[in-house]
Amino acid sequence: MILAAGVSNGTAVAILLISFLVMILLRFPIAYAVGLSSVFCLLSQGLPLSTLCQFMVKGISSFSLMAVPFFITMGVLMGSGGISEKLIALADACVGWMTGGMAMVNIVASYFFGGISGSASADTASLGSVLIPMMVEQGYDDDFSTAVTITSSCEGLLVPPSHNMVIYATSAGGISVGALFLAGYIPGALLAGSLMVGSYIISKKRNYPKGSKFSIKNLIKQFAVSFWALAAVIIVVFGVVGGVFTATESAAIAVIYSLLVSVFIYKGLDWKGVWKSLNDCVNTLSIVMILIATSSVFGNCLTRLHVPDIAATAITGVSDNPYVIAILLNLILLFLGCIMDMAPIILIATPILLPIATSIGIDPIQFGIMMVLNCGIGLLTPPVGAVLFIGSAVGKVKMERVVKATLPFYLCMIVTLLLLTFIPEISLFLPNLLG
Repeated sequence: MILAAGVSNGTAVAILLISFLVMILLRFPIAYAVGLSSVFCLLSQGLPLSTLCQFMVKGISSFSLMAVPFFITMGVLMGSGGISEKLIALADACVGWMTGGMAMVNIVASYFFGGISGSASADTASLGSVLIPMMVEQGYDDDFSTAVTITSSCEGLLVPPSHNMVIYATSAGGISVGALFLAGYIPGALLAGSLMVGSYIISKKRNYPKGSKFSIKNLIKQFAVSFWALAAVIIVVFGVVGGVFTATESAAIAVIYSLLVSVFIYKGLDWKGVWKSLNDCVNTLSIVMILIATSSVFGNCLTRLHVPDIAATAITGVSDNPYVIAILLNLILLFLGCIMDMAPIILIATPILLPIATSIGIDPIQFGIMMVLNCGIGLLTPPVGAVLFIGSAVGKVKMERVVKATLPFYLCMIVTLLLLTFIPEISLFLPNLLG
């Protein structure tokens, strides 16, 4: 078939994908790479650039996407409001008594903090700045401490409220955000458990110290102190699941609640700090929204050129075994995670890979959890692993040493990923239980 400007369909696909990959390899900012490759593709098809603007506006004109800035704001306010130390104390009361106690505290604290920030980067920066020096002071190796911090931060991507799940729900065509939120709890706990097993084995081998003895009195005390922070998650998740309000409404309410808790209850923020936090939110949100806008154009080009159908035919042509196809989908996502950031992977890959996943019996909600964990692993891998770089900077450890120390934890995460892939009930139990 010949397109308007005399360029064949196959040539247009080549222009789109090759220009995108070249710009990625040249280390262009991802939004520019996505946007410019889309421009080249549209021009090759003889379409006016006004089409680009229409697709960009359409991509961000979604009511459900309004939840994204609210969740980001909630996370920044809570993270800046002195919540980190309280959650660390609660985690210490829960698991600090175990062998390698501070590693266990790090992992459990990330589970708690993830339910507030929804960001692996924020988790690594906030908890890592406190826990890594604390662990080193108590006799833990600095590379091990950093590796535990960055891998456990991925729990925050699975534990609701995660703005990445909202992006996936929109990209997948309006999947229930409440169901995705519920689906993340058990996988997040499974990931935490697998990382704790890995930490325990290493801690036993290296004779890392235990913490204080378990005290139910101290646990109750720390829970009471942390209750106001944890209640934000209850408001969001149970509000959405219970049908009291939409994801966007619950996110807006959570922002107001976070502001009140940070300023008036924990008093970790003054009004000057609030304005600084809002400035950080604007910086983060501007990156996220331009990615969503440009990825919308890129996705429309892919659909127009029938790339999802071509990809489906290519993958299913390798094998008709659903287990092999499921592994191939994970490998594709892991590869993309090595060269791209999380949001553009979700926005670009979901329309292509989700139909393939559903064709072999993978539920869209289950696939969303698989995609988020795959992208989370990608955040820890060179050459563009954002969380890997943040952890290396916070821990003041060379990236090469961090990667080497992270190898056993990569194995823990891959095992978790395979369990989520081949045992759907792990992701779907809570959504099915609560309808």
